Amino acid sequence: MRRQNLSAFIEGALMIGIATILSFFKVFQAPYGGSVTLGSMVPIILYSVRHGASRGFFAGTVYGLLQLMIEPFIVHPVQVILDYPLAFGMLGFAGLFGRRIYLGIPVGILGRFLSHLLSGVIFFYSYAPEGMSPLVYSVLYNGGYLLPELVISLLVLRFVLYRFIRKDEGCGVSD
Repeated sequence: MRRQNLSAFIEGALMIGIATILSFFKVFQAPYGGSVTLGSMVPIILYSVRHGASRGFFAGTVYGLLQLMIEPFIVHPVQVILDYPLAFGMLGFAGLFGRRIYLGIPVGILGRFLSHLLSGVIFFYSYAPEGMSPLVYSVLYNGGYLLPELVISLLVLRFVLYRFIRKDEGCGVSD
């Protein structure tokens, strides 16, 4: 049992490292935080699928704290919690669906979106154009980078990872 825990811990650290490296490859950077990357959430989601939601939540939280250290955008302490450890921790929800990763990816990213959405409505409402609801603004702003990130994550899984990982090897990938 201890060997399994150590292996899972090491794998989690590697996935956090890979996700962090991928986060530097940006396709688009939003002005007030958030970006479209080359699949930086995929390693955390894969880890969540392989080891469950609670370990995935922990790995995502650590990844979020690293993102906070690398590119902080801070307006309030509660906003920091919503936009970094909680938002990235939500990627762990992908682990709730077992090997059905094509369901887990959208759910994990939706969890992240909802955390950013709440932060946007509470703390970034002043950035909304005059006459626009803060909720609509937050949906458009956060959806503007997370929807492409969702598509890229699905494509990365389908066309890159799936070729190298067979279903019967216990990788956590199934249709």
